[in-house]
Amino acid sequence: MAGPSDNGGWTHDGGSSDDLPDLPEEWGVIVIPDDLSELSDEVDAVRAELRLAAEPTRWRRFANRPAMRRLRKVTTAAVRAPVLIISMAVLVTVASLFASAWPGPPRQPVTQRTASTTEDHLDTLPALELIGPDGQTVPLRGQLPAVILLIDGCDCAGLVSDTIAAIRPEIAVVTVAGTTGAPAQAGTPPTGATPQAQGKTVRVLQDPSGSARTELKVNKADGTAAALLVDKSGAVVRTFPRLASVDAIRPDLARL
Repeated sequence: MAGPSDNGGWTHDGGSSDDLPDLPEEWGVIVIPDDLSELSDEVDAVRAELRLAAEPTRWRRFANRPAMRRLRKVTTAAVRAPVLIISMAVLVTVASLFASAWPGPPRQPVTQRTASTTEDHLDTLPALELIGPDGQTVPLRGQLPAVILLIDGCDCAGLVSDTIAAIRPEIAVVTVAGTTGAPAQAGTPPTGATPQAQGKTVRVLQDPSGSARTELKVNKADGTAAALLVDKSGAVVRTFPRLASVDAIRPDLARL
């Protein structure tokens, strides 16, 4: 019969006192590693089981109630929705900032249009030759600066006279009619370049081919005059496809 030994051990059937009883078979094979740190996962699992097995506190019992669990679920869902909305708003804002700061294709400058100018106007007066009262060709750029009035098909005697009175002495007034045989308008001299009594110069030219309006890019004759204001360098300052009164060109005369 086994009994305790002098050193506190047990003997079994005459065996050594250091022998220990066998472990239960249901434990299976137990392997003790050389490095005890390999058992950290098992230690954590045992500690978790011990915490769950411990008697819950009053707060834990209150928190584990079904009503509180439902409240936690509702609160979590309610918090996630605003966070998602705020995140989407931040992403959209950042994308908009990048889109506005990203350099795009250069934009063409927009040309301001007024009611008195044509969409396709001249920048420079062309070297157009017309017919003077004596039947000789006269260059349209013969004397600049000038106010060119196209008066074919127009009863514009008053407009011509008012224009002559409104310009400075160094500015010429050039009238262009449609046919060589057309009578000169009242207020214009019978010659192509005759100094007037008031010190103004007026040129009376004819356009028998009818191409002047096309070359000068103004509308076809419709019973009103057309006007071009040209400075001394030949640049077209302003184009008036329809002109009924000298008051419309007064603000631009100072630019010639």
